[in-house]
Amino acid sequence: MSHVDLMAGPPPTHLPDDPAEIELEHGDAPADVVRRHPSSPFVWAALAEQARDQGADDVTVYAYARVGYHRSLDLLRRNGWKGHGPVPWEHEPNRGFLRCLALLALSARAIGEDDEWQRCAEFLRDSSPAAADALLG
Repeated sequence: MSHVDLMAGPPPTHLPDDPAEIELEHGDAPADVVRRHPSSPFVWAALAEQARDQGADDVTVYAYARVGYHRSLDLLRRNGWKGHGPVPWEHEPNRGFLRCLALLALSARAIGEDDEWQRCAEFLRDSSPAAADALLG
């Protein structure tokens, strides 16, 4: 009889490759890529980062990050995630979700949404301590 460790928690979630990531790496504009891949966490993170880097209002960054976060949750669930457990930063396809979550946390803090800042920052750290360190400092 095999022994199952009930305290081990769920296995890590590893998302599949995201075709939008390749298009973005080749220099395609996020606004074009999102039209081809509207469910891609990578492209929503890219839109949020682009808005932030271009000095857009924090609400705009929040909106892009929020869409990416929700698209990410759909993708995570389709890939076996049960609402908790590790989503490793080290697995490159997970980074779209983790970036969206970090951007949502940071933009929530920027607009004074302190409860959401705390919740998202904690969710990020629970999902991937390495991502939290890299993205939140």
